[in-house]
Amino acid sequence: MEKKRSSFSSRIGFVLAAAGSAVGLGNIWRFPYLAAKYGGGIFLLVYLILAVTFGFALMITEIAIGRRTGLSCIGAYKALDKRFSFLGWLAALVPVIITPYYCVIGGWVAKYFFEYVSGGGAALAGDSYFGNFIGFVGSGLLATPLFWFLLYVLLTAVVVLLGVEKGIEKVSKFLMPVLVLLSIVVAAFSLTMPGAMEGLKFYLLPDFSDFSFTTVLAAMGQMFYSMSLAMGIMITYGSYTQQGNLERSVGQIEIFDTAIAFIAGLMIVPAVVAFNGGDPSGINAGPGLMFGTLPKVFERMWMGRVVGCAFFLLVLFAALTSSISLMETVVSIVRDKLHWGRRSATMLVTAVILVLGVPSCLGYGPLASVQILGMAFLDFFDFISNSVLMPVVAFLTCILVGHVAGTKIVSEEVEHTFVFHRKRLFEVMIRWIAPIMIVCILAGELLRVTGIISI
Repeated sequence: MEKKRSSFSSRIGFVLAAAGSAVGLGNIWRFPYLAAKYGGGIFLLVYLILAVTFGFALMITEIAIGRRTGLSCIGAYKALDKRFSFLGWLAALVPVIITPYYCVIGGWVAKYFFEYVSGGGAALAGDSYFGNFIGFVGSGLLATPLFWFLLYVLLTAVVVLLGVEKGIEKVSKFLMPVLVLLSIVVAAFSLTMPGAMEGLKFYLLPDFSDFSFTTVLAAMGQMFYSMSLAMGIMITYGSYTQQGNLERSVGQIEIFDTAIAFIAGLMIVPAVVAFNGGDPSGINAGPGLMFGTLPKVFERMWMGRVVGCAFFLLVLFAALTSSISLMETVVSIVRDKLHWGRRSATMLVTAVILVLGVPSCLGYGPLASVQILGMAFLDFFDFISNSVLMPVVAFLTCILVGHVAGTKIVSEEVEHTFVFHRKRLFEVMIRWIAPIMIVCILAGELLRVTGIISI
């Protein structure tokens, strides 16, 4: 086993890796859908306000805890207060649940990118293509989601196996700038569609008549999930950095994450609004947007197949930076608890992910008849991790830091070498406002799943 804990070689390496974790599939398909559903510009404005207040407080808390303790989430929470040891296990459970089904979706993205590169992009625009693919309707190795799931998991594992500096940091330094560049290029092409300017105005100009509590609730939920909070990732990455201005680093991570979400909206909202004849309500949620609607949009766009290839490449990059951070978090936990080396821990985690991911991979095909609470495996795992565990972990973290251990454990870490400019904002948010917001998120998600409200 490595005697010295892994670490990032520079602050920019840490920022890009953490930003890469935050930038994922949620930014690219969930953010545009919610922006379209909740008034475009007004949703964007609410999201930005929440990101620099609520999001900032939670992110700097987790990173500071990681840097202060030098441990992954299980050990970190125990180090702050032994009575909260259970919270570390809850936080550790989140990436264990998320990583397998996230890699299944990552495999879908890899499949679509392959089809565009190999000249099969036109077929992707068919109404039944995506349903047939995930339903295992087709023959041949490349037609099965299991193959792409396996390939994607192994690709993620290789980066994690290389370590923090040689793997995660180097890959993030390459992927993040390329991801931003590809996003801008695809957004520029999307805006060339006839009628796209109407969609652009809808997306950018706030209409305060569209403002409602559900707008705030949806923006809170999106910001919460988008920034990789309450799943042990930021604590783990914080434990890998021992230098630099934490407040500045968190601000830069927020800028990266929000910028990609904003550009994703530019890529998707104007183009799909134009495709739907000016109707923003026609933007589907989740997989239906990325794997169903967008290939149709690309087919009608000038140089659409090239744009489609670039789009799914950037989505693949975004997915990889997130799945790498998810797997690394679990590997870090295994290494801390079992005192194993990186290779052994990575091999064990990879094997577990492959086993746990199979039900999600088969859940729309051979195992479609097997459901939990009326949900397919992937949807159920997504509900448990995102809608239940993450809000609970975040709420209890606020209680621990705000009312038990004290906000000074974060403030002192931030102020170790630099002035904490947003200290008062952090203290008020983490003690009083954030817990209330998180309860609202949890309640809203439970009401949504039960069909009482729609978010």
